[in-house]
Amino acid sequence: MRRAQRVLLWVAILALAVIAFAALWPGVLATHDPLQTDVRSALLPPSAEHLFGTDQSGRDVYSRVVYGAGRSLGIGLLATGVALAVGLVIGALAGVAPRGVDTTVMRVNDVLMAFPEFLVALVVVAVLGPGPVNIAVAVTLAAVPVYMRLARVQTQTLRVAEHVEAARILGVPRARAFTRHVVPGVLGALSVLATIGIGSSILAAAGLSFLGLGPSEPTPEWGLMLAGGRNVLGQAWWISLFPGIAITLTVVSATVVGRILRSRADGRAT
Repeated sequence: MRRAQRVLLWVAILALAVIAFAALWPGVLATHDPLQTDVRSALLPPSAEHLFGTDQSGRDVYSRVVYGAGRSLGIGLLATGVALAVGLVIGALAGVAPRGVDTTVMRVNDVLMAFPEFLVALVVVAVLGPGPVNIAVAVTLAAVPVYMRLARVQTQTLRVAEHVEAARILGVPRARAFTRHVVPGVLGALSVLATIGIGSSILAAAGLSFLGLGPSEPTPEWGLMLAGGRNVLGQAWWISLFPGIAITLTVVSATVVGRILRSRADGRAT
């Protein structure tokens, strides 16, 4: 790995560590109650007292961004984790299933992958209704096809690998050889992809919240905060700017880490 790439990787890891710390212990970093309103302090610009300024209700934007990290990052991690698990199971089973079953499953998967993930998530939320739980479900379902396809390809590759064939020749039952030698390899490949997927899930969840399909006021959530400041951008740009920076920093950092890890796993430099 080149030096510039190592520096970029560690900067991204540091950024994710700070965001994770904010998500786990927001009270340590926050300076105000994120829900406390004060109409006399409404729309104050960034200052020493209010680092990111205040919103229309006089709430501290910095504290709301800090507390919003937990909800936004939580949705991203939950959606990615569940999508990885579901994609691993279905994709791995399709990889060892009879040709007819495999073809049917992958044709359905191809149809789902023909649509952008955000559009799929939007349709799911339209069916299930708005709300943070439904957003998590929608983002999860939208991400499953990507993991399913990779799991199926990796399964078909590893099932004929030399070490798997050697285990079967030595008398290891087919099911045990599959779970002990194929599944871990597939999971490793999916884990690298999931690092990138976390950023995509966070971005999709924030987009749905921006459209008013997620948490409702006064919940501190980055997408909702973006939507709350869009009507006063000319007067109070900071309301939308800082949650937007938080989303961008998280997505970019997760993507950088994921791409570098994937390039190392592929044995090539990016």
